[in-house]
Amino acid sequence: MHDYRTHNCGELRENHVGETVRLSGWVHRKRDHGNLLFIDLRDHFGITQCVVDSDKATFAEADAVRSESVICVTGKVIKRSEDTINTELPSGHIELAIEDFSVLGAAAELPMPVFGDQEYPEDIRLKYRFLDLRRERLHNNIVLRSNVISSIRRRMIEQGFMEFQTPILTASSPEGARDFLVPSRLHPGKFYALPQAPQQFKQLIMMSGFDRYFQIAPCFRDEDARADRSPGEFYQLDVEMSFVTQEDVFQAIEPVIAGVFREFSTKKITDGAFPRIPYKESMLKYGNDKPDLRNPIEIQDVTEIFRDSGFGIFAKMIEGGSVVRAIPAPGAGANARSFFDKMNDWARSEGYAGLGYVKITDGEAQGPIAKNLGEERTAQLREQLGLGDNDGVFFACDKEGGAAKLAGVARDKVGNDLGLINEDEFAFCWIVDYPMFEYDEENKKIDFSHNPFSMPQGGMEALETQEPLDILAYQYDIVCNGIELSSGAIRNHKPEIMYKAFEMAGYDAETLEREFSGMLNAFKFGAPPHGGIAPGVDRIVMLLANEPNIREVILFPMNQRAEDLMMGAPSPAEPKALRDVHIRTVEPVQVPKDS
Repeated sequence: MHDYRTHNCGELRENHVGETVRLSGWVHRKRDHGNLLFIDLRDHFGITQCVVDSDKATFAEADAVRSESVICVTGKVIKRSEDTINTELPSGHIELAIEDFSVLGAAAELPMPVFGDQEYPEDIRLKYRFLDLRRERLHNNIVLRSNVISSIRRRMIEQGFMEFQTPILTASSPEGARDFLVPSRLHPGKFYALPQAPQQFKQLIMMSGFDRYFQIAPCFRDEDARADRSPGEFYQLDVEMSFVTQEDVFQAIEPVIAGVFREFSTKKITDGAFPRIPYKESMLKYGNDKPDLRNPIEIQDVTEIFRDSGFGIFAKMIEGGSVVRAIPAPGAGANARSFFDKMNDWARSEGYAGLGYVKITDGEAQGPIAKNLGEERTAQLREQLGLGDNDGVFFACDKEGGAAKLAGVARDKVGNDLGLINEDEFAFCWIVDYPMFEYDEENKKIDFSHNPFSMPQGGMEALETQEPLDILAYQYDIVCNGIELSSGAIRNHKPEIMYKAFEMAGYDAETLEREFSGMLNAFKFGAPPHGGIAPGVDRIVMLLANEPNIREVILFPMNQRAEDLMMGAPSPAEPKALRDVHIRTVEPVQVPKDS
């Protein structure tokens, strides 16, 4: 018989009754029924109920063992009586009668229990993550993550993609976040950077003559945590393809993403090709470039209805260049006025001036806006928005960017508050036709809006003949339920177009050659048209696990302050280690609290 187990804790069934077996695992919980002691024994695979009589020699030792101790038990499999069968456990028709018992690893008093669904403060959970991961929900999330990655890898290989690994120690690259720097021992005063993404390397792979590359790539960015973004590091399905158009990338990635979601979820998945929504349309209809398409509400521009109208506040703001966006609220007119007032209070609490509204009850338009707008314009409003007799509508009035932002968050809140979101669906879309450039208000200059390595639509001709802010790029995002899963682009593979694009963004040729010499040199020796994308693995698993926070699907996450409470990182370095890499630390100046 094996030293530790003949079976795992999720394996035994009625056909094993009468066999002598050995199990090892953690004491999940104990129940003392007087003459009988029950121990639920847990391992990675499941739980088996074990029982020992009080007259057995092993009883005292089993009775004394603490929860979460690791034990080994040997005994006979017996059938449970009909009234003690546990249908919630696969092994619930049997139990193991303990004949031999040994402690393999005793547990100290627990800082947090594993059994049960109690929630504990994040700092406790992260400090004792190895205990947290023993809990069923977290354990299942990590198993799901492994299975999702295996499925992604299989699907990519079946499409002819090859998996390569790119360097971790590399040069700094402008991906929009701070680098993690690694000092060089051999080159005093110089630093490596951990890759924010394998962007340049995967393009260089295409220029090296390979055709379809992918990698489950670790990426490192020194940025703040969010619910859908882990500080420090994350993983992405990094993809690049040669001789492809934007549509070719979509057709390669859609089956992988949709296939994975169908494999690991019973929710409805977008049928057929994912909708392609131009960036400008998305900003108008949904108020952002990450639309949650489960929400049926579509924002509309109603500026002309309010222009020179009797509602003076909006009319005056329109004269100053503002626009008015309407957020329909189907069925809201049946609610009390307090619903609308609370929405206005909410907008103010979010830092906005407010959120106007019209409430339609039994066919009558109510509220200050309707009163001042007049019957004719209110009728135009109802016709344009298709408002029924018990609907409502909210309004955001501001310059275009501000109005879009408020309308977007208001759309989300109205959809949630009115119960319009279909929780049993994964709604995907592509956002396409991003602007190549944007105006940097802070520095008063044109700059890249998204990815500087993207190919402008129209190529060199567009750069030479169009206004910079009118130029679109072959850039695209894939979005699911309001969460951006990935950005991608068809790359700019022609040196002359890259020089021109960077010049328009205020970068001279010398800067371009210094910052991107490796890739720029490769372009000069025959570069194929190529493009790619990089869906976030953590976010995919977070959606499939129905978790609101990305830390719940990562084995050993950091806290919001980018600290590893379990391992004690970051931590001070020993003086000798600093000398080896030619580093002297400078503590930040402490400003007195009363200054």
